[in-house]
Amino acid sequence: MTLYEDLMYRGLIKDVASSDLKKVLDGEPISFYWGTDPTADSLHIGHYSSLITAKRLANAGHHPVLLVGGATGLIGDPRPTAEREIISKETVQNNIEGIKKQVEKLFDGKAEVVNNYDWFKDISLIDFLRDTGKYININYMLDKDIIRRRLETGITFAEFTYTLMQGYDFLHLYETKNVVMQVEGSDQWGNITTGVDLIGKKLGKEVHAFTMPLILDANGNKFGKSEGNALWLDKNKTSSYKLYQYLINADDSKVEEYLKVFTFLSKEEIEDVMKKHNEKPEDRIAQRTLAKEFITDLHGKEEYEKAERISRALFTDEIYTLSKDDILGALEGVPTFNLNDGETILDLLINNNICSSRREAREFLTAGAIKVNNKAINDENEIISLDKLIDNSILILKKGKKNYFIGIYNK
Repeated sequence: MTLYEDLMYRGLIKDVASSDLKKVLDGEPISFYWGTDPTADSLHIGHYSSLITAKRLANAGHHPVLLVGGATGLIGDPRPTAEREIISKETVQNNIEGIKKQVEKLFDGKAEVVNNYDWFKDISLIDFLRDTGKYININYMLDKDIIRRRLETGITFAEFTYTLMQGYDFLHLYETKNVVMQVEGSDQWGNITTGVDLIGKKLGKEVHAFTMPLILDANGNKFGKSEGNALWLDKNKTSSYKLYQYLINADDSKVEEYLKVFTFLSKEEIEDVMKKHNEKPEDRIAQRTLAKEFITDLHGKEEYEKAERISRALFTDEIYTLSKDDILGALEGVPTFNLNDGETILDLLINNNICSSRREAREFLTAGAIKVNNKAINDENEIISLDKLIDNSILILKKGKKNYFIGIYNK
């Protein structure tokens, strides 16, 4: 398939501003850009569909430019409900450095990273209004969906002008780097077309753009900070194990879409995976393939194998092969308690408020619903001695089907 056909197969083209997008994508190499505001020091999975789409274009020979909004990030694009919280210049700069490192790694240094603060800092308000504002009609701006939705609740002048700033970004990159196409998520369509129209009105030139559909979870929510379900691309913020667990548990209704969007598997390979998956869905072949391809591309083969090993070991006799750091990283956020040598399981459950009473503790023990390092304990007088610890320092206690606790022995 050509690049255009491949993007269409994967469902990665939604809105189009171009007289012939197919010709642009399948023709001679061009420079294109996509942008993000540095609202955090790491990108997240919500950004990854844009990143991997840009990577597809780069693999086809086009030159990628990532714009990190050091200027626009100080303003904040309009959200559907309320104005974004203002962040300091120092925080913005720190976030830019973190994002830049991630992008350079993902693209093996082949993506050019630019910061729009570098050109906005030298533009006066008068010059901006004269050279940019005069080309964009107020009625045109009011018709932008994101602005129109905020008119009832109120929108600040700073947010209102955001679309002009993004439009100017496209103009600046066109004039200085011959960038002729912008690629973004569909929530940026209004801002994208401002840039396309600005270049057309001011320079009389045609440029191109397309958006990708926003990738949603099984509940119809976006992936992002404001939705509370951010999975960070920085493995120090979201471990490969946690990412593995999310992907391996992807809903069957979404997994084929995720394979198309988040992996470089071919159409034939995806169809083969889904055929095997549908024949035996309990084996989660599609989800396992998704996890392998996603994590390997993002963090490398070693991180994927580590995540898969931890996932397997946590629920089998291989649990003793794990280290303390493996467990704490995998079970981040699980309640912890201090272990005392020679304590009975009954006392441990009561003293650490794992069970509310001795009666409740005995009921769980009798039912075989208390497990230490995957082994059920029935005897309330069994001693939890140090020889039961993993890595001589830690154990995992499971109460019922879903409640985990980590016991740590501090020498």
